[in-house]
Amino acid sequence: MKQPLHPRADLATRPPTILVFDSGLGGLTVHRELAKARPDARFVYCADDAAFPYGGLAEDHLVARVIAVMERLIAIHRPDCVVIACNTASTLVLPHLRARFDLPFVGTVPAIKPACETSASRMVSVLATPGTVARDYTRALIAEFGGGCAVTLVGSPRLAALAEATMRGGATDMAAIAAEIAPCFVADGERRTDTVALACTHYPLLVDVFRQLAPWPVQWLDPAPAIARRVTQILGPGTGMAAPSATALMTGGATLASLSGVFSSFGLAETRIEPLPLH
Repeated sequence: MKQPLHPRADLATRPPTILVFDSGLGGLTVHRELAKARPDARFVYCADDAAFPYGGLAEDHLVARVIAVMERLIAIHRPDCVVIACNTASTLVLPHLRARFDLPFVGTVPAIKPACETSASRMVSVLATPGTVARDYTRALIAEFGGGCAVTLVGSPRLAALAEATMRGGATDMAAIAAEIAPCFVADGERRTDTVALACTHYPLLVDVFRQLAPWPVQWLDPAPAIARRVTQILGPGTGMAAPSATALMTGGATLASLSGVFSSFGLAETRIEPLPLH
């Protein structure tokens, strides 16, 4: 049964509140594009780092976790739109969230359709977490939108954590990253992979490293611009009002102080720990 949200005021006369949710820092790549599309919006970014990484949770545990966290966030921050900036959570939890809450949710799904539409060689790789690779949802997208492309699914067990560690100030492990992306590059006679869909929001954080390590140039397809376009379709264009303050929340928060500079670089000046229920 849906839990109704408060009646929303006319969004033409006030800036909307947009809640961006991820298990860690990867969703910052989505927040960045959303802020470009709606610079007038009030943003709340929540990293559920107490449960990071989501890929290591059992499916029923993950669903219960995200629903519980979302109940608290919606009650406190009263968003007009929620962006689930996590492929793993989107493929599993979005139907439950849409059934439970009376407000729009925008998910993050593998950009298989645009990848296959833009590939000249007709050889595409999808770089994802092992969980996203294993989902029937991902294979259904390939069946529907593959368009005759040879699609290689690459489930990386380490890249999200490597990206998170780099953003938290650790040394970039170039050898480990190179090993994780190597299966994306497939040659078949004179044809070879020319497009890689980044199917985890953490991965665009490392895209400059990917370009440096790639054995040949490819298009690295980031889903964030498409997500921003969808949110704009839902909420409408910007109001031209001054942007309110933006807030970053962490459910664990053990390293919150060390990450204040990272959040600030993405336009999130206020940071704090958000105590949320654990499941």
